[in-house]
Amino acid sequence: MTVTFTDDDEGKEVVDASGNTLGLVTEIDGETAYVDPDPSLTDTIKADIGWSDSDSDAYTVDASAVETKASEKLHLRGNL
Repeated sequence: MTVTFTDDDEGKEVVDASGNTLGLVTEIDGETAYVDPDPSLTDTIKADIGWSDSDSDAYTVDASAVETKASEKLHLRGNL
């Protein structure tokens, strides 16, 4: 089952199936999350309050790649 992204997902950590942090969601656009692999403190705060935009360093994660959503993290599927 595919998760549904909301603006509340901005600022969440993205972790792989092993629990390794891959980055921080900086923007949600429909079924796509933009993830900054190396966010600064400023990027983290901006994402938390919804002021961040995707940039050239961000990579995308499709909603179908997310196994579960938690209050602080998006957990990716292990079979990617």
